[in-house]
Amino acid sequence: MQVNIHESWKDVLREEFKKDYFIDLLDYVVDEYKNNTCFPVKEDVFSAFNHCLFEDIKVVIIGQDPYHGKGQANGLCFSVQDGIKHPPSLVNIFKELQTDIGVKYPVSGDLSRWAKQGVFLLNATLTVRENEAASHQKKGWETFTDAVIAKISEEKENVVFLLWGKFAESKTKLINLEKHTVFTAPHPSPLGAWRGWFDSKHFSQTNEFLKSKNLQSIHW
Repeated sequence: MQVNIHESWKDVLREEFKKDYFIDLLDYVVDEYKNNTCFPVKEDVFSAFNHCLFEDIKVVIIGQDPYHGKGQANGLCFSVQDGIKHPPSLVNIFKELQTDIGVKYPVSGDLSRWAKQGVFLLNATLTVRENEAASHQKKGWETFTDAVIAKISEEKENVVFLLWGKFAESKTKLINLEKHTVFTAPHPSPLGAWRGWFDSKHFSQTNEFLKSKNLQSIHW
């Protein structure tokens, strides 16, 4: 599989791409796509990196796995292709947006509009087998995406990390809290959203922080 990734990331991750685990991971992914239906489509596996350039990052949102239903995943966490029914977590994200900053509920669940403004939408695992949640976990993707988070922490300043749910919160250890801001909340899925996802106000808080650093706020 070609690492179809923007030049701005190639410089940052060049050494990671040479490591044995990453080479083995790509071999595994190639076999999986050859022998099974996997998502997102191959061209979109590194979409998060291509929609949000390294130098543009202002906000990082961390998901766990791509959606595993046909036509859903587009390489950005929590995001779905245009015209696809919004999954429950995304519905709750949009509901919180409405109450937090008054954004009208969007027709499209494609979050590339956020990514192009500097919101890096990273899943910890970048691929999945159709209808088999977590099927590509513990194959090397997490090692890679942990390295990505650590690189962002090391080389950037004043990035807002939005960590939703226990899994995302576990990534706090990779982040330099003296240089960056972390907001945590329960996961927006229906299972946990009632525990504090609603009224978490992460979207308005993020914009307030960015403005305080003289950075352009996000048009959510």
